[in-house]
Amino acid sequence: MNPTLPDDDDQLMRAFAAGNADAFDRLYERHQRPLYRFVRRLLGSACPAQTDEVFQDTWTRVIQARERWAPQGAAFRTWLFTLAHHRAIDCLRKSGREVTMPDEDAPQPWVPDGEAWTGWPAAQAQPDDQAFWRAAGQRLLNCLDALPVAQRAAFLLHHEDGLSMDELARALQLGFETAKSRLRYAMGKLRLCMGAYLTQVGEGP
Repeated sequence: MNPTLPDDDDQLMRAFAAGNADAFDRLYERHQRPLYRFVRRLLGSACPAQTDEVFQDTWTRVIQARERWAPQGAAFRTWLFTLAHHRAIDCLRKSGREVTMPDEDAPQPWVPDGEAWTGWPAAQAQPDDQAFWRAAGQRLLNCLDALPVAQRAAFLLHHEDGLSMDELARALQLGFETAKSRLRYAMGKLRLCMGAYLTQVGEGP
């Protein structure tokens, strides 16, 4: 690790644009795992074989944009995930996957229907923790894969990659309320699919 490098992502990107290759290595090391996970889960079962391609192409675009890159109010991480999101959506469209989001214009709040997951143990049961959570984790991945792509992206960026609602709206290039609505729909469908109530979105003081 180079102790002379700045720690801030935006400063690292500026250093890289100025010709410091070590700065890019630091950015790559810091963000490669969450970015790869996001791309893999966003592509889901529709385009799993394209995960490496989309991941590498995202970093190629970072390299190509280094000289003209400017934060414009967005953190480097938000910009990075925006690039990956665009590239993944292009890949899904080419595969024939539906990526539109009709639910956002619905006049009434979406109400889930269907069967909830029955794999949760009774309150008094003491299941093997590893086996149970492995099954629950796989169930969540299956539920995520069943979400419309636009909703899946919102959920992954907010709940898995930690983007704030403002950052989420920036990354998806949506208005704040639209991003919030998209995330609400995703959470409602995941609650139904998982048979459990996850933390509500946008609630609190």
